[in-house]
Amino acid sequence: MKFSLGGSLKLAFRPWVEGIENVPAEGPAILASNHLSFSDSFFLPAVLDRKVTFIAKSEYFTSPGVKGKLTAAFFKGVGQLPVDRSGARGAGEAAIKSGIEVLKRGELFGIYPEGTRSPDGRLYRGKPGGLARVALATGAPVIPVAMIDTEKVQPPGKVVPKMIRPGIRIGKPLDFTRYQGMEGDRFILRSVTDQVMYEIMKLSGQEYVDIYATAAKRQIADAAKAAEAKKKAEAEQAKKAAAE
Repeated sequence: MKFSLGGSLKLAFRPWVEGIENVPAEGPAILASNHLSFSDSFFLPAVLDRKVTFIAKSEYFTSPGVKGKLTAAFFKGVGQLPVDRSGARGAGEAAIKSGIEVLKRGELFGIYPEGTRSPDGRLYRGKPGGLARVALATGAPVIPVAMIDTEKVQPPGKVVPKMIRPGIRIGKPLDFTRYQGMEGDRFILRSVTDQVMYEIMKLSGQEYVDIYATAAKRQIADAAKAAEAKKKAEAEQAKKAAAE
């Protein structure tokens, strides 16, 4: 399914690629990418000859009925790996363990250091727990990746994609083996993550925001709620004034 889907995506959207030679032909490597759209996990594998394994919610693989089975088959076919989000430490520890297992098999592991999609197209602070810990635990090189315009192909909340040509820019591998075995040092984890995010920023040309994307989403949601509350209050005041 990976090859049929990849061929269809390339034919339909004609994504352009720079730096594909930076992805090794064999051996383990971590592809650390910005995250603009749900379709990022499909476009990147589509342009590579090797399988890339990303993390996905286990719910995608366990939904009942025919639709659930088709969904599960689709995500397995495109290299998505189910992660159980239950438990004390949730998806974080499960993702780290899964990533390490993928790399130990000599495969490619894809990860989004921001932890979630950008709410506004800007690049947000990387979370140090996943990317850095997997890199230091395995010694695998980290390859920075920039997805370009994928949010225009499939904006959040939209099911039908727009026929816009996206791009993928792949940077040179980063070697962090000098820190191997130091995944318990939070300062090292922060330093490794920040270095990767800096390379992604250079590749993508995005504006960098030094807060987590999850915090930015909360701020945007709170602002929207406040604006809606203000709008309702003004409408009520206008209604009372008209009645007097």
